[in-house]
Amino acid sequence: MLRNRVRELRARDQYSQTELGRLVDVTRQTIGLIEKGDYQPSITLGLKIANVFQLPLEEVFWLAKEKEESD
Repeated sequence: MLRNRVRELRARDQYSQTELGRLVDVTRQTIGLIEKGDYQPSITLGLKIANVFQLPLEEVFWLAKEKEESD
């Protein structure tokens, strides 16, 4: 399962879901789904999001380990 820090980083930088969506060319709803883990973004979208936060992709998104998923 893909995990992410989008909500945390968005709050840190004081972006609304709408603002972040506008910056990466998706809807507010898509950002919300990504934050909840209900939508896995494409590599391109993941890179755009990481770029907004000026972080490497792997600091924003990562694959959960099996142990982490069962907790």
